[in-house]
Amino acid sequence: MNAYDFKVTQRDGSELSLETYKGKVLLVVNTATGCGFTPQYQELQQLYEEFSAQGFEILDFPCNQFGAQAPGDNEEIHSFCTGRFGITFPQFAKIDVNGENAAPLYQWLTQNTEFGGFGRSPMALMLAGVVKKTDKDYKSNGKIKWNFTKFLIDRKGEIVARLEPTEMKKLRDAIQACL
Repeated sequence: MNAYDFKVTQRDGSELSLETYKGKVLLVVNTATGCGFTPQYQELQQLYEEFSAQGFEILDFPCNQFGAQAPGDNEEIHSFCTGRFGITFPQFAKIDVNGENAAPLYQWLTQNTEFGGFGRSPMALMLAGVVKKTDKDYKSNGKIKWNFTKFLIDRKGEIVARLEPTEMKKLRDAIQACL
């Protein structure tokens, strides 16, 4: 199995096969509009502008499972992201990334990656404390821990990296290595 085996729901409710992106480097990210990491939209847009001509796509999946930080419907979320951060990369329908209603794509992503930690920054330490309150075993399972967890998919549709919300500095190098 690879990323191209999945269909996702677009903002308008229609399905799209990820095979549409075959041969491109993909960054799959669960997002939220009211999170401390929401300013990452600006950095993601910069990466998209820098690398999209080389075959790079960002696939944005809003998710309201972490602190209810993605309120609103698909169009309200999209209007916020385009108006505030000028995003031009594809944004899909709001989904669940964990639990019994998790989107099949995210079930595959979490079953085939491991949590590597949040790092040692003050934000990472704070996030670890928050996550531990709801998932005492968070260090040893593949569940998504918070908003803005990123999965880098190579041109063959294989997962090459999982980057936690606190790892934006590692992202550029990982993308360049795939391109």
